[in-house]
Amino acid sequence: MSRLSAQQIQRGDSATIWHPYAPATGGAEVYPVASASGVRLTLADGSELIDGMASWWCAIHGYNHPVLNRAVTAQLERMSHVMFGGLTHEPAVELAQLLVALTPAGLDRVFFSDSGSVSVEVAMKMAIQFWYSVGRPRKQRLLSLRNGYHGDTFGAMSLCDPVTGMHHLFGATLSQQLFAPAPGCAFDAPCEDHDIAQMAALLEAHHEELAAVIVEPVVQGAGGMRFYSPQYLSRLRALCDAHDVLLIFDEIATGFGRTGKLFALEHAAVEPDILCLGKALTGGYMTLAATLCNRRISAGITDSDAGAFMHGPTFMANPLACATAVASIKLLLSQPWQRTVARLHTELAAGLAPARELAAVADVRTLGAIGVIELREAADLRVVQPMFVERGVWVRPFGRLVYTMPPYVMGSADVAALTAAMVDVVAQL
Repeated sequence: MSRLSAQQIQRGDSATIWHPYAPATGGAEVYPVASASGVRLTLADGSELIDGMASWWCAIHGYNHPVLNRAVTAQLERMSHVMFGGLTHEPAVELAQLLVALTPAGLDRVFFSDSGSVSVEVAMKMAIQFWYSVGRPRKQRLLSLRNGYHGDTFGAMSLCDPVTGMHHLFGATLSQQLFAPAPGCAFDAPCEDHDIAQMAALLEAHHEELAAVIVEPVVQGAGGMRFYSPQYLSRLRALCDAHDVLLIFDEIATGFGRTGKLFALEHAAVEPDILCLGKALTGGYMTLAATLCNRRISAGITDSDAGAFMHGPTFMANPLACATAVASIKLLLSQPWQRTVARLHTELAAGLAPARELAAVADVRTLGAIGVIELREAADLRVVQPMFVERGVWVRPFGRLVYTMPPYVMGSADVAALTAAMVDVVAQL
């Protein structure tokens, strides 16, 4: 039982806490959560919300899952944390072996960190240090996509869209990267020459200074919830090989089944040189991320004068997080998750379809366990958030996007209630 009332929590929050992407004071209302179970959040006032966000896409098994609870408890009794410099432990080894087995065959080395943004920083540093190590120090820049999002730390911010992204205020202080247009080829369409022409031209013109290209495969997440053709990835891999530029896939949002494949790269059967994972890695229980690379990169760095990769997070490979990640992945794989995500896709598509007829709507799209209503104009969060709460669902729009990435355990009735609320709220706009 909480020691504070809902009103006391809200007052204390307002007086002391700064929330993400929000003003320090006077922002949108926040809602105190007392507990969470399955797909429901119980607020401090006793009301319940169907969670359509899976806590920013990571709680794929829902909340308070007995299997993950047991994994945390069992590991806690043995060891909550130990430094990873010069030491190792069973949960980290088991998780690394599992990730290597599940990802493309060439990715055989795992570097752990504690957030998705840092896993991207690690990928950037791997690419740059690799080229320095093999005697090509000019290759320092990266090439990214417009409408992309790769995180909020300084290196990761430099890879996000500098015009439409969330970080233009920092533009003068960020590393200056290169950007190709977002793929215009739809998910179920071929990738034509014109769809990748500008990417090809940038690689041709700048390959001597480019360390890597980084993309979110198939789904551009927080930069616009856009879906594009897997053929783009195949053509991009060929271009990177032709110009001797590394290829990084950021699967922080798409990994572990969200698009209907275990990893989005499987839609194209393309293998990157570096792969970033996070979010759903622990089933939403605690923060953990991983950056995988191939032997060319790990050997190039290790065999250099430096002899080591120059990065080392304090909480790297935290045993609690690693043990929970192992349990989460095994839980996912033990179930018919492909059928579950396919059902969610069908139900999201059907439930959101009526929004196509609304004047405020520019597009409706679904892929796997992702459903998106794109508005013609940005929604005011201070207005729409209470509208969703009044309808008993938790959906967190941003900009022109009203979207859902629900936990995989959400049943059909809850999906129907969730999508009906989304359509209803958008209709009021």
